[in-house]
Amino acid sequence: MGGDHDHGAGLARAGERHRGRLTIAFAVIFVFFVVEAVAGFVTNSLALLSDAGHMLTDVIGLGMALAAIQLASRFADRQTETRTSHTFGLYRLEILAAFVNALLLFGVAIWVLVEAARRLFDEPEVLGVPMLVVAVLGLAANLVAFALLREGSKESLNVEGAYLEVLADTIGSVGVIIAAVLLEVFGWGWIDPVIGAAIGLWILPRTWRLGRRSVRILLQAAPDGFDLDALAHDLANIDGVVDVHDLHVWTLTSEMDAASAHLMTRTGADSHQILDRAREVLQETYGIGHGTFQIEPDTHTGCEQVTW
Repeated sequence: MGGDHDHGAGLARAGERHRGRLTIAFAVIFVFFVVEAVAGFVTNSLALLSDAGHMLTDVIGLGMALAAIQLASRFADRQTETRTSHTFGLYRLEILAAFVNALLLFGVAIWVLVEAARRLFDEPEVLGVPMLVVAVLGLAANLVAFALLREGSKESLNVEGAYLEVLADTIGSVGVIIAAVLLEVFGWGWIDPVIGAAIGLWILPRTWRLGRRSVRILLQAAPDGFDLDALAHDLANIDGVVDVHDLHVWTLTSEMDAASAHLMTRTGADSHQILDRAREVLQETYGIGHGTFQIEPDTHTGCEQVTW
């Protein structure tokens, strides 16, 4: 922009920072998904198949997460060179990936519960030793991916979706190992579907929370726990401001919150000082660095004609 007024790109967003770790985790999980799926059919183990099903959602979910990060980053680079109709970029693709991950996990969990109920009344023969060997290998793969994604899950909803899937698989692998040991030692055929069902039940509430947070962002709701009334009050208390209206706060993607508002000012008030102070309030008190404010003198009319 001209006039020494620059809105720079700033630091890389959370998803981009953890792309390398996502790539390694994707490769590890993909290899062991193939191994576990084949072993599940060979051993006829529902617990192993349910774990492989979760690994399949990992493969798809990690792939979508990586694709979303790549597309958003590439688009952001290209957007600096030319204007585009996607004025907010493609950052929302990362949230869409997180939402689809939640849907995949729901589908797998429900399938496992239905299959477990069927097997409780018709116990098939399960090969315990091969099931145990594959489960231990799967646990090792999940622990590697778990360690890679743990840090990023605290910063990016997209990475958190992948992390939750890997966490579910890690718990699932432990469950499969327990089922294999009990099956081999005591011959409890029913333990396999019970463990499989437990894995499905364990992941459902976590999947619900991930899906809910993704939907809130897609619906452009204010971030969880954000106090809009407090922000309106702080902006209204800026010297020279007489009214605050048309206030909006939303999340574009993880670590990228934005806000906009109309600030009505007294006639003769210093609009530059008011704008600077409004940005300080937004950044220092609420941690939002991207704010758009419309400064209106109290003699201005027309906002009341806006119907939404």
